[in-house]
Amino acid sequence: MLDRTKPSPAMRDPKLKTARAHKPRHCHLLDRLRKRHFYRWRWLLWLAVSAYLLLPALPPSLRGPGSEPLPGVRIYAYDLPPRFNRGWAAADARCARHLFAAEVAVHEALLLRQRRAGLRPEEADLFLVPVYVCCNFSTPTGLPSLAHARGLLADAVGLVRAQMPFWNRSAGADHVFVAAHDFGACFHPMEDVAMAAGIPEFLKRSILLQTFGVQGRHPCQDVEHVVLPPYVPPEVAPRELPEPEKARRDIFAFFRGKMEVHPKNISGHFYSRKVRTELLRLYGRNGKFHLKRKRYDGYRAEMARSMFCLCPLGWAPWSPRLVESVLLGCIPVIIADNIRLPFPGVLRWPDISLQVAERDVAGLEAVLDHVAATNLTTIQRNLWDPVKRKALVFNRPMEEGDATWQVLKELEAKLEPLRRQGRRR
Repeated sequence: MLDRTKPSPAMRDPKLKTARAHKPRHCHLLDRLRKRHFYRWRWLLWLAVSAYLLLPALPPSLRGPGSEPLPGVRIYAYDLPPRFNRGWAAADARCARHLFAAEVAVHEALLLRQRRAGLRPEEADLFLVPVYVCCNFSTPTGLPSLAHARGLLADAVGLVRAQMPFWNRSAGADHVFVAAHDFGACFHPMEDVAMAAGIPEFLKRSILLQTFGVQGRHPCQDVEHVVLPPYVPPEVAPRELPEPEKARRDIFAFFRGKMEVHPKNISGHFYSRKVRTELLRLYGRNGKFHLKRKRYDGYRAEMARSMFCLCPLGWAPWSPRLVESVLLGCIPVIIADNIRLPFPGVLRWPDISLQVAERDVAGLEAVLDHVAATNLTTIQRNLWDPVKRKALVFNRPMEEGDATWQVLKELEAKLEPLRRQGRRR
């Protein structure tokens, strides 16, 4: 209760009352505006903090589009000596940009996220063991050698076991490796050799992020894993490229790459299971098909002019053409039986691509003609969805919805089974 026996400041000091009476009107207005802005900014700050804390906990039905919460999985990337990763990247710039460079991109994006969050290993759900096995460009062809991969990974695991307690408590079950080569962690470009070698025993309890994926059982994916898109530099998607249904695309069907006239090479293997040889034989003289065997640095400009981009298997079923086609607005035509594609829940591959069985290559022209005459525009519009295109690109730092983000969402879904296994132990 106020003490009414005490005189007010104005009663004690008549000069104060006079000063207030003579205060300009605009000063009172400014005072009121300052107070109003102060309360408004305080209210906005409270609202922002509340949204930041509470939005991730809301069910998806109550979250609007574009407000997907940051993946909650916490991944700690081990700080290994440079000979396992940074040394390779420093020795050759191709290490961070070639088709197998997802191992570098994922590591760098997660490391930035880890540093910003101040994550300590004791707080982590999963642990990334960052080993760059695809950066040894010592072969005559310029493609990376994998001869050192198993030994390098074994050394890294031995170091982690000896110096950190986390591997031993789970036998490596909460540890993540990237295997972005042809047949993943089997580490050989020839499928029969890769299958015979199998995945190294010390990786069989861990989680692999790999570009290789097929339907059904396969020795090179007989382990907990997530299928990644192959690495394509983010700048491949030019911002000024018009929507595919509005662009002038003067090439009907495009492919540039290795097409052997006699596909059985010195190893005794048939490259691409003869698919590319059949494409060349059947359509090499067809004016609607732009098929080229020679390398050309400007091939992506050709893709941007094409309606359909052929994506036949090579040694492995996957190809960087899958990503390049989508980014450049060219409908990918996948010719690789039983291939399993990355992030199907987000990308919905049947809506943005065509799949043709390897045995049906002879009917390819009829399939493309039918699509061109019926639902070409629908597929092109689906293809140009920015959500789908972004999901195939590895950004550094990670961005909402990009390829690393999608990897984290898939790893997050694997956490609960891992925790149940931990409780049973």
